[in-house]
Order: sequence, then C-alpha cells, then structure tokens
Amino acid sequence: MIGSLSRRERVLIAASVVVVAFIAAWLLVVEPIREQNRVAEELVPARERVLARRNDLIARKPVITREIEQTTARVEQLSTRLLAAAAPPVAASELQKIAKDTATAAGMEVRSERILPPVEHGEILEIPVEIAVSGEIRNLVQLLTQIETAKKLVVVQDVKVRVMNVTQPKDLLATVTLAGFIMPPKAKA
Repeated sequence: MIGSLSRRERVLIAASVVVVAFIAAWLLVVEPIREQNRVAEELVPARERVLARRNDLIARKPVITREIEQTTARVEQLSTRLLAAAAPPVAASELQKIAKDTATAAGMEVRSERILPPVEHGEILEIPVEIAVSGEIRNLVQLLTQIETAKKLVVVQDVKVRVMNVTQPKDLLATVTLAGFIMPPKAKA
C-alpha cells in the first residue's frame, strides 16, 4: 500500500507521523515534567518556612532540653506530694488517715467519714473523701489551715457548716470534702 504512494505523499505521511510523535512526546513526557516543576516551585516557599522553623528548633535544642529537665525535676518534686499510688482504695485510706490526724490535731471530733468515687482528670486520678467533724469555729479554721499546708497535696473541695445547738452557737458541725491525687497505675500489656 505504501509502495503505491508517490514520493510526495510518503514525505507528507512521514512528516505527519513525526509531528504526531512530537505532539505525543510533548503531551506525555514534557507537560507532566513541566507540571511537576510548577508544583514543586509553588511548594518551595512553604518548605523554606518549614526548614526555617526546624532550624530554629535545632538552634534552641539546648534551651528546650534544659526546660524539659527543669520541668521533669519539678514534676518529680511535686509527685512526692501525691498520695500512695498503689490503688484508689489505698490512697483513700491514706487520705482518711491524714484527715483524721489533722482533725484530731486541730481539736475537732471526727463524727463520720465516707470515701467518694474517684474522678479521672486526664492522667491524674482524684480521690475524694468526705468527713464530718464537730468543734468550735477556731478549731475548724485551724483544721482547714493545716489541710492546706499538709505534706501531701490535699485540697478542700467543699465545706458545709451547721450550728449544732441554735441556742448556744458555740459548737459547729462541719462536713468537709477533701481530695487527694494519685497517678493511676499503668495497665500492663
């Protein structure tokens, strides 16, 4: 079939094949490379900013390391003020003992005590205990002051005060809700 074509027709067909091959090569090879280069060019400023931030972090590494060490030391120091972390009931027992001893030292009589359910606060477990004490207002103030300055971290969550005898408002009955904190034991895998 090609043999029956004239020389001019063969040259025209060959030129057409070359043009089609050139257009196909342009569309299939050159255009994707140009598009990839354009996308990369658009990403350069963002990558430069990321690189600058990472270089800043690398330059600040000694400062960040020192801050981490200071924070770790502070956490370890404060963790000594947490209750015994064996289990929530053990911590609640320790908190009850602290509350009883403090109430006795403040000259108050412990009427009742109750362990409340623990509450999770992120990585810390709050162990609340409610105690009912009776005594004079001066003793109650002393009790609250001693709780605030205890060696263990104990916070007063709630205080309800009632007068025991309205005719002689000397003695008070106070219900104090205290909370201590523990780091919950890690689950073993």
